[in-house]
Amino acid sequence: MKTYHIALIKGDGIGPEVITQAQKVLDKAGQIYGFEVVYDEFLMGGCAYDTHKTPLPEATIRGCLQADATLFGAIGGAKWDHLPRELRPESGLLALRKALEVFANIRPAIVFDALKLASTLKPEVVCGVDLVVIRELVGGIYFGEPRGKEADCAYNTMRYTPKEIERIAKVGFEFATKRRKKLCSIDKANVLEVSELWREVVTQISKQYPDVELSHQYVDNASMQLIKDPKQFDVILTSNLFGDILSDEASMLTGSIGLLPSGSIGERAALYEPIHGSAPDIAGQGIANPIAAILSAAMMLQHTLHNTQAAQAIWQAVSRTLQKGYRTKDISAFDAKEICNTHQMGDLIAKHLEQV
Repeated sequence: MKTYHIALIKGDGIGPEVITQAQKVLDKAGQIYGFEVVYDEFLMGGCAYDTHKTPLPEATIRGCLQADATLFGAIGGAKWDHLPRELRPESGLLALRKALEVFANIRPAIVFDALKLASTLKPEVVCGVDLVVIRELVGGIYFGEPRGKEADCAYNTMRYTPKEIERIAKVGFEFATKRRKKLCSIDKANVLEVSELWREVVTQISKQYPDVELSHQYVDNASMQLIKDPKQFDVILTSNLFGDILSDEASMLTGSIGLLPSGSIGERAALYEPIHGSAPDIAGQGIANPIAAILSAAMMLQHTLHNTQAAQAIWQAVSRTLQKGYRTKDISAFDAKEICNTHQMGDLIAKHLEQV
């Protein structure tokens, strides 16, 4: 029996609630498909600060580097907003991404047929949407130097090297070759020199992938096109800041941010997490949607652990659960047969996994 060693970071707010359900589904998949998951739990975020006075203990970095992959919930909350920026929970996540060198963030946005009415857009606009945003994760304006805040101004630097762009571009093109062979690179090359370089390098890399159709859009136009005609997109490739914004916009095509998983990969490690935040306003109430966390576990199985069969089965189990009318509160208005709490939704997906 294959054994996977997974570093588990439950985090703050609803993080522990949704990750517990992802564990449940992973363990059920292991029983069915013949693998075992061994979890080592670590702290990051506000809970880490409360215990260790740092949002990212060194033990967490070491544990994630030693594991086959890391599964993470969510961090943050108003409780820690008074702290200096370097001690806030979000700084811990940024530092972990940098330490693990997970430079490629993968965010799929797929509209489930059962939730075609959940989006605020018309069903004919969103039905059939199946796209993925490939976001550069450890460069750009979030990490560029110099940066600072002074009495009369504040400043950040958007910076990329050709090497950084090349490696994320190759990830995007590789994804496109396995999908519909279309890649749209998003930049602001009409204004920003860093985007001029981005477009030049992506265009150069595209020559290595002659079967993939490359197009370019400015980020302002792309944000409009995602709403106007989302089905035109297959793989979206973009920088850290633009990807942060566009992937959240794409998530709402599906109807709820509680449905969207993500994975961050590099040459040394991999980190998988739902794209939603810690939602402290609903933490502990048992109403959080665990689907994004469960699908993040499925992505981990597929992209890092290379267990495609189990990964696809989890996606199918989620789809079947939704088709049967089971809903959490955030999507309860759309053809709901029964409103489930967080625990019940995890149980149902695990049950339907047996039927795939």
